[in-house]
Amino acid sequence: MIVDLVRVQAFLATRFGSDGGDVAQLGMGVWSQAFAFRRAGRDYVIRFGAHQEDFAKDRLAARYAGPALPIPRVVELGVAFGGYYAISERIFGGYLDDLDETQMRALLPSLFAALDAARLADLSGTTGYGAWGADGTAPYPSWRAALLDVANDRPADRTHGWRERLVASPVGVGPFEEAYRHLRALADRVPEERHLIHSDLRHYNVLVEGDRVTGVLDWGCGMYGDFVYDLAWLCFWQPWYPAWQRIDFRVEAMRHHAAIGLDVPHFEERLCCCQIHIGLAGQAYMAYAGNWADLPDTARHTLDVATR
Repeated sequence: MIVDLVRVQAFLATRFGSDGGDVAQLGMGVWSQAFAFRRAGRDYVIRFGAHQEDFAKDRLAARYAGPALPIPRVVELGVAFGGYYAISERIFGGYLDDLDETQMRALLPSLFAALDAARLADLSGTTGYGAWGADGTAPYPSWRAALLDVANDRPADRTHGWRERLVASPVGVGPFEEAYRHLRALADRVPEERHLIHSDLRHYNVLVEGDRVTGVLDWGCGMYGDFVYDLAWLCFWQPWYPAWQRIDFRVEAMRHHAAIGLDVPHFEERLCCCQIHIGLAGQAYMAYAGNWADLPDTARHTLDVATR
């Protein structure tokens, strides 16, 4: 669903009368559009999208917010324009994606602190592994099962049809299946620890100001499983960010773990498993979306990670 500024202004005027102005578009993601506005002297963001579950997951994620893991509070959910909307308190900052090397290095302590806060989040009252829903329930009995399910293309999935499109693509399904064999071989090494995972630290979902993280947004991809996954996200996608090429996120994370006294058994195998899964999931999404420009490099990089 596509919503323009005029329609959003009209919607807010209907919803709040004159107490809802200074409307400005913030951006448009894959699954939603975001607009800033002010009401009663406070700043908010309203998002519109076709998937209510994503917004409801953001509302649930806010329970895990804290000084090290700032997550905006969702104050209202509703129906609009044939889809759904969510209003949340606005957090300000620039984008992690736009940082240069010096800025990213300065941010790393705050970024690792945010990942630590997610690792230590109290998940009582929730169940399962893999992508969780708005009720805090995830569908898989183990982290291994959640990882290995990446090869399945179910009719009920949002990206259904990706496998057929991948088979028909110039890249084909061969690299995917070869990398998946490596994932299966390593999957017995993964722990059954269960932590909060954001699972999409790119795509302008992390706000920063100076050397600190000011907001972690959009928990629609959130999962329960191995906390190493969010580190793997940075490691896997690093080649797409030329400014970060000289930063070894793996080494920096190991230094951080040593500094806080955190032992991470089978760290290398876990990091590799998570990166392979990220690459396979990326290929599936790119095939679904018809992103043929990035698919070859993603398939190649996934195999490089799997076989190095």
